Amino acid sequence: MKRILLITISMSLMILSSHAQLPTVFVMDAAHLANVKKKFQQKDPATVQLIAKLQTQADAMLSKKPMSVMDKTLTPVSGNKHDYMSQAPYFWYDSSKPNGLPYLRRDGVRNPEINKITDRKNIGDLESCTRVLALTWYFTGEEKYAEKASALMQTWFIDDATKMNPNLEYAQAIPGINNGRGIGIIETRGLVGVADAVGLLEGSKSFTESQKKLLQQWYAQYLSWLLSSKNGNDEHAAKNNHGTWYYAQVIDFALFTGDKKKAAQLVEESKKRLDIQLTKEGKQPLELERTNAMGYSTMNLRGWLDVAKLAENTGIDLWSYKTPLGAGIQNALEWLKPYALGKEKWEYQQISKYNPAEFYPILVQAGEKYKSPAYFDEAKQVKRENNDALTDLFYNK
Repeated sequence: MKRILLITISMSLMILSSHAQLPTVFVMDAAHLANVKKKFQQKDPATVQLIAKLQTQADAMLSKKPMSVMDKTLTPVSGNKHDYMSQAPYFWYDSSKPNGLPYLRRDGVRNPEINKITDRKNIGDLESCTRVLALTWYFTGEEKYAEKASALMQTWFIDDATKMNPNLEYAQAIPGINNGRGIGIIETRGLVGVADAVGLLEGSKSFTESQKKLLQQWYAQYLSWLLSSKNGNDEHAAKNNHGTWYYAQVIDFALFTGDKKKAAQLVEESKKRLDIQLTKEGKQPLELERTNAMGYSTMNLRGWLDVAKLAENTGIDLWSYKTPLGAGIQNALEWLKPYALGKEKWEYQQISKYNPAEFYPILVQAGEKYKSPAYFDEAKQVKRENNDALTDLFYNK
């Protein structure tokens, strides 16, 4: 009897330990990451090779200078460089005007002037670096990676001298027309990845509970701005991919800050956005009217996969949700897939070269969610970069 009791206690402790090892992430799959970590510790050859690729990326980031909104040489009209700012990418100098103002729109053609303001690039670098570094620490336990990720987040969100103010009042401004637009909010979608990096770093010596609370406070302030400001309301009302990525952000930020009720409310609300975006065949007409229609259709679909994954944390199933016309996320995937894979001729505009590798993570994630081996087989046929270790880590079997 005593022996049976000891075995029962031992098994219970093992189960508790297993659950304790699951990272607190919302877009990433916690159970899958824990399984990858287990396989790495067991020296599974394929997993060891993937982690080695990831570690190579992380090593290159260890010497990277912390990025900050203070790096930009220009200052927003607020007079405060702590405010994020950027310029609308598809608007150009009007040579018919003496001072070139107001700028004119050329959809799909990026104006290199936007690179003069570094905030947009910096926030993208912040996301990619913190995610890679946090994952590398999670798998290897080498503290140098957690230390670097912690320092990057400390600089961007916490330190008084370098932190970003939690608003996007001055994003994607159009010279001669406005100082910022709600459309610019799409530029902070990378903060979803940063929030997951925080969860991955839990347990490291270099990332403290105090830092986590300060980050959650920053996200809570930004979420409040997103839900109440004019720019936030404008993006909230956006019918196309901007609306999709708005929901991805606010749902994630609500989860990260512990407001699961608000997250569930936003998930339910997002269904109405999907309703107006899809035809019964799964076409995305609001993206098809763009000059890079295939690219935007892919981007919007990626957004919905993120929203559906986030919805799982609220107990709501968006993967099988159907609009009043009978379409859903999988229908949108099926309609777009033959064109993205080059099996059928694209009949809409795509003025920039489309990269089929963008469709790879959609196929592998859908393969897992819809239990479809065919998606995994098709994903294997997609030519992509050799260093795409992250996608393989997230979805490899």
